[in-house]
Amino acid sequence: MMRRIYSISHLGFFVPRKTIYRTFRFNARGYCDPSGLASPKTQGPLARYRDLVGEGKLRHDPYQERVAIELEKLLGRLEQYEREMEEYHEKLANWEAEREHERRKLMMDEAERKQQGGNQSSKLVERWVFRKRPENLEPGVGKWVSYLNRERKLDSLVGSRPTGPAAPKGLYIYGNVGSGKTMLMDMFYGATVGLVRHRRRFHFHEAMLNINEHMHNIWKNQVEEKPFHSSISSWIMNLPFDMKVKEWLAAEEKYNRELHMKHILPAVADKFLIDQQTGQRGASVLCFDEIQTVDVFAIVALSGILGRLLASGTVLVATSNRAPKDLNQDGMQKEIFQKLLSKIEEHCEIVLIGSEIDYRRFAAQRCEHQVRYFWPLESNIVNEYENLWCQLTNQLGGRITSETIPVMFGRKLDVPESCKGVARFSFEYLCGRPLGAADYIAVAKHYHTVFISDIPVMSMRIRDKARRFITLVDELYNHHCCMVCHAASAIDDLFQGTEEGTLFDLESFQFETEIEGSKLRRDVLAEGKVSSAGAPTGIISMLSGHEEGFAFRRAVSRLIEMQTPLYLEGVRALHPYFQLQSHVAHRSSPSSGTLRSQVSP
Repeated sequence: MMRRIYSISHLGFFVPRKTIYRTFRFNARGYCDPSGLASPKTQGPLARYRDLVGEGKLRHDPYQERVAIELEKLLGRLEQYEREMEEYHEKLANWEAEREHERRKLMMDEAERKQQGGNQSSKLVERWVFRKRPENLEPGVGKWVSYLNRERKLDSLVGSRPTGPAAPKGLYIYGNVGSGKTMLMDMFYGATVGLVRHRRRFHFHEAMLNINEHMHNIWKNQVEEKPFHSSISSWIMNLPFDMKVKEWLAAEEKYNRELHMKHILPAVADKFLIDQQTGQRGASVLCFDEIQTVDVFAIVALSGILGRLLASGTVLVATSNRAPKDLNQDGMQKEIFQKLLSKIEEHCEIVLIGSEIDYRRFAAQRCEHQVRYFWPLESNIVNEYENLWCQLTNQLGGRITSETIPVMFGRKLDVPESCKGVARFSFEYLCGRPLGAADYIAVAKHYHTVFISDIPVMSMRIRDKARRFITLVDELYNHHCCMVCHAASAIDDLFQGTEEGTLFDLESFQFETEIEGSKLRRDVLAEGKVSSAGAPTGIISMLSGHEEGFAFRRAVSRLIEMQTPLYLEGVRALHPYFQLQSHVAHRSSPSSGTLRSQVSP
């Protein structure tokens, strides 16, 4: 075996390199780079694509160029639309604030009349109207009537909800593994820097986890029973009314929240794109990587949320391995899926990247060495793997420690060995335990380099471990991590079928480990007319061999790309660890004040 000599520059993330998929302040994955001034004109996806082809980093493909042209056209339509959306968001925020102000005034007026005993005549009228009320009349009808009356008054006082501007059509890009879908979408996303203020990029796993988290928070805050005093809003407790009137106000407020809870998916959609730093909501552009609908919950949630966002003016740029009409091949929730399909076809141009070439393999063929993937599990290879870990941590000059990192839903994950943005795990630690996408996202965000040892050949006998490993690869790739592997076989031989059967693609169910079985999830599935028994074991039989094969081909293709110089060059520029360091250094700089004000949220 050829002896390989390693250096930090081989790993690609300590030698400053020019950014791969972005030109200015924000990179393709959406992380802030405050190191330079924002330019009024960013490089569009078509120019960036042609530059990379000219530099020999990409091979020209007519399908890819066609998509780049369509993305360039969309970028040109966004400038005017962004101005219109800024005006719309300002009007909407003012309208919502005024409506809430007037609603509380109406509530106060009603409470004051009750306090003064002025509600006696209305009670007599109410008794007369409902003196022959049917016994089976739904409880709470009085609150419903009061709610409707207030809504009508608010409509007359404040006016109807502002209407958003007509949105340009987005793009839905689909094609085979390695055809360049994500790369082109990221070029477009990077080109929206300085052009679009509200912009977000999600991968399927992260999006579904965010949806689950928002739903969980809404359910927890609005449905959980609390002691009376803690359930009354502070604005009610401080009013100069007696406790009986305050109880009435609290009951009306609770009823108002319960009504909104019945429409939880639109409520989640309204919070889905909130900018966590500024509190401002609404995105003009949403980039969504790897749309999938193999799960009933995904169909229900995406239909409600994407439908709401598209109807309210969000421009969607999405990637998938399937055409929209082919997303639901198993026929789950046909009526709900049809609504999602109609929204996508109405608001997006459907574009195929028809190439059969996996360009990740093409790029990898030009690399002399694969310096971060070690195989097989032999003593001399183990030594090479260990030497690279020691060399890297020694050059970082840090002490190897264990630490605990936060995970979504209030959980935590113990990291056995870490050193200044580098961490080491065994395959069993990450994939042999009941972990999911939320854990892997936490690892990917905290560490720019992840060592994983003792990766076995995967078959049906360890299918749970295999699907976790696929999700792990997805998240490390999505966050542009450097992944150093020590495995039992070459990349192409990692996923194998056996006489027991082939592996199934269960990656879409990873988020279920966070909230599966909760009251919230059962309620949402019930809205989709699905019983809570629709667990992964009941869905396995519906998964097609094609879907399974795609998941494994994608994981292999991404592992191959993660060995290439083009990928390595982007780690320092694109990974959030370095972006955070750069941001902290920038904020502490005495001359950073004028630059900070130019950074888009």
